[in-house]
Amino acid sequence: MESGRKKEFSYRGHTLQELQAMPIEEVVQLLPARMRRTIKRGMRDDHEHLLKRVGKTAEAGTALRTHLRDMPILPQFVGRTFQVHNGKEFTRVDVQPEMIGHYLGEFALTRRSVKHTGPGVGATRGSKFMPLK
Repeated sequence: MESGRKKEFSYRGHTLQELQAMPIEEVVQLLPARMRRTIKRGMRDDHEHLLKRVGKTAEAGTALRTHLRDMPILPQFVGRTFQVHNGKEFTRVDVQPEMIGHYLGEFALTRRSVKHTGPGVGATRGSKFMPLK
């Protein structure tokens, strides 16, 4: 067994190059049911617009800003950089092959982790006498 060799990416038995060469109708058949249904019913105009923008931008370094958290990640998006709005700011999302079949919003978290510090004023009996600056 070779431990130094990196395993090649495949999505449901297809390599990334095969997926990118396929028409979108064939790729849809490989996606999970929720995304198949979304695309089968017809993408909204803003989703279609984002697909066209991805096709137009030749250089992969350009970040595309979007509010479309419910956009399915398709093979055409791999290697692209998106800035997805999380409700407050735009979060950078670099699309990797493993992200195919997920939504853009899954990678732009809307909640921050809580950073606990010392007790606040009035939380303990001793903090009653603390100066308030």
